[in-house]
Amino acid sequence: MNRDIINRRTALRRLLYIAGGTLLLPACYRKSGKVTIELTHLVIEEEHENLLAELVETIIPSSDTPGGKELLLHLFVLKMVDDCHNPEDQEIFIKGLTAFSAYAYDRLGRDFIQLEPDKRLAVVEAIPEIQDEDITRFYAITKRRTIQGYLNSKYVMTNLIKYELVPGRYNGYVKVEGV
Repeated sequence: MNRDIINRRTALRRLLYIAGGTLLLPACYRKSGKVTIELTHLVIEEEHENLLAELVETIIPSSDTPGGKELLLHLFVLKMVDDCHNPEDQEIFIKGLTAFSAYAYDRLGRDFIQLEPDKRLAVVEAIPEIQDEDITRFYAITKRRTIQGYLNSKYVMTNLIKYELVPGRYNGYVKVEGV
């Protein structure tokens, strides 16, 4: 019997290994520089997404409750700006994000991402005093959407707010006025 002959099962198994490997190989090489979520109108780089994640974490820091970064509020902010804001606000958001990065670097000599939490907070607290309208409007949009995302997050809705079904509970002792 000749050992060089491969039976059909072995050939099919090897063919499936090769086909599976070619399908999985692109997933191993994630192209860096792309945003985590798909956006229609905004063009954001990975660096800006990371900056926004740190800004959101500065607005709502983690303590005994999860913070903005852990709740992925930066993705919520991006999606809301992409879907719900007009093109003018979207353009201001992008300009403000870039200007905020440069502002933090100019103020403390390091990127916002590299700063310690107390210095990040100092940068954020100084934003209302800035004369740059792009940064202030960007921060206003980001803060508003961050708070909205936090208050509507699964964690807050299930753990912090006690939810009652729509009619609420019946209380027969309450006197109805005007009847």
